[in-house]
Amino acid sequence: MHKLPDNRLAGPARWFVIVLGGVGLSLAINQAFALQVFGFYPLGNSFLYYLIGIFLAAAFLCFPMCSRDKDRLPWYDWLLAAVALVSALYLGINGMRMSQEGWEYFAPLQATIISTVLLLLVLEGVRRCGGWAVFIVALVFGTYPLYAGHMPGFLWSNSFTLGETIRSHVMGAESIIGIPMQVVANLVIGFVVFGIALTLTGGGDFFMRFATALLGRSRGGPAKVAVISSAFMGSLSGSAVSNILTTGSMTIPAMKRSGYQAEYAAAVEACSSTGGTLMPPVMGAVAFIMASFLGVTYAEVMMAALLPAVMFYLALLLQVDHYAARKKLVGMYSVEVPPLWQTLKSGWPYLLSLGVLIYMLLVMRLESHAPYYATLVLLVTAMFRREGRLGLNEWFSFLLELSKGIGNLVAVLAGIGLVVGGLSYTGVAGAFSRELLLYAGDSIPLMLIAGAITSFILGMGMTVSACYIFLSILLAPALVEAGLNPLGSHLFILYWGMLSYITPPVALAAITAAGVAGADNMRTGFKALRLGSILFVLPFLFVLNPSLILQGDLFHIAISATTATVAIWLLASVMEGYLYGVGAIGRLVRLVLLLAAALLIYPERISDLLGLLILGLCYGVVVLPGGLRKRGLY
Repeated sequence: MHKLPDNRLAGPARWFVIVLGGVGLSLAINQAFALQVFGFYPLGNSFLYYLIGIFLAAAFLCFPMCSRDKDRLPWYDWLLAAVALVSALYLGINGMRMSQEGWEYFAPLQATIISTVLLLLVLEGVRRCGGWAVFIVALVFGTYPLYAGHMPGFLWSNSFTLGETIRSHVMGAESIIGIPMQVVANLVIGFVVFGIALTLTGGGDFFMRFATALLGRSRGGPAKVAVISSAFMGSLSGSAVSNILTTGSMTIPAMKRSGYQAEYAAAVEACSSTGGTLMPPVMGAVAFIMASFLGVTYAEVMMAALLPAVMFYLALLLQVDHYAARKKLVGMYSVEVPPLWQTLKSGWPYLLSLGVLIYMLLVMRLESHAPYYATLVLLVTAMFRREGRLGLNEWFSFLLELSKGIGNLVAVLAGIGLVVGGLSYTGVAGAFSRELLLYAGDSIPLMLIAGAITSFILGMGMTVSACYIFLSILLAPALVEAGLNPLGSHLFILYWGMLSYITPPVALAAITAAGVAGADNMRTGFKALRLGSILFVLPFLFVLNPSLILQGDLFHIAISATTATVAIWLLASVMEGYLYGVGAIGRLVRLVLLLAAALLIYPERISDLLGLLILGLCYGVVVLPGGLRKRGLY
């Protein structure tokens, strides 16, 4: 995804993008609360077309066609924005006729021509905002109905004509305006609004102070502050890269000052920010798409994702603590650490709005309304704090960031909608799942390994949302048919798709953090890979043991959570070469602890008992003799 240059939008262009953001937000609020302002309440598909037109136009103005346009806004971007608005407006006005008269199958020539134009604009939008890899995937699978009749074996399907393909994608209910776009229109916009409001009112600074007050004085305090603050902000923004560029600019220099190597500090921030997309309550757009695909409430997805995300951050905290203990690093000076109670008092608007959001999501189950009410509470309460008040310039920045963020999402997800439509209309998605089951020979480990590798490779070139949507159609049904938990299967895909953010050679999050730290890209990537290695294990843990996604009775959940936590502690000890009560440990002890961790990871009670027994013997052999020697008894 291209970074939005500061000097690309200036003068009329900036104001036009701000107006687009204001109109799009007003339209979304009007629809969510059925306000019918001035009697306007678009029915059927019309609302989706209007939003596509508004935010696709914003994407053409915000994101350049090529590198030479990054510092200027050429005339053809204005033209593309205008054409996007006009074509989507036409389809929106005729949305009801489209549904009633079946334009997906037989449409007026004018409608087919305009649909062709919009389809081409969507492809250009996904290329600009998602990159060439996503564009190629969208193009190949979007045009699949044209050549499906010439494909071999299970890939065969009846071919569509060019007109049928265009009409199905643009006027059908499973492609451009399918589930991904519906989720953005009905749910994601509100959460983007809340995240931007939180940032502009000083929420990032508050969570940084809060994390510092909690853990700043402990050994290696700055690294722990980075982990906790990034968990908070990442969970609310859902973007790893933007989180690194905001919180990382403060946490990485602090870690370097306290004694952490530049590559290690950058790796900590990269892993912490990447995990934010997996941490409730917001998690990013992909969690809402997951809920829609599964046909469950967002609250269920949020609760299922909670324990694995907590375990991931626990693993990070343990590793940075072990590193600090082994390197004898100290915490921050007392003058640098704000008092906890005073910090909480100053940040009550953020905690209150966050509480409102969680209450409305979990208790009231009002996913579409919750972020708007939470934002309203935040903005009203922030008025009581001088530093949290929004002036006119901040409101303009708010709308500008909204246009940019939603424009990027709409451009990418409309393009990915072509993949969904191409596979759905031909029926190849179901055939692919059946063939995968057949080739795997009902071997769940083989299927999971194949799924993990596929998710990882696709995650290298695609956004998380794009990778998840693609594999939720092709791979997830096969995992579910094999008898695995549906929620666990979809989370498995999401986790493995995220790994490319911290794994060389792509490692987008690690490279971004390395830029902030002034560190070597590849060395940072490999450090991040080691720090985030628990992400390679966690998906197998919860997909094979649904208790870890809070599925099942309380007793089994408690047992599974306990053994998994011990396993994570042991893995952290192995990675950093340090064990509580022992200190630095050698290779032999690390191998023994790795064996114990592997046994605790395997979802069988006998293996858990063996793992705990090995751990006890390890302490007995390593710790007890040392204690007896100190007392003159050994």
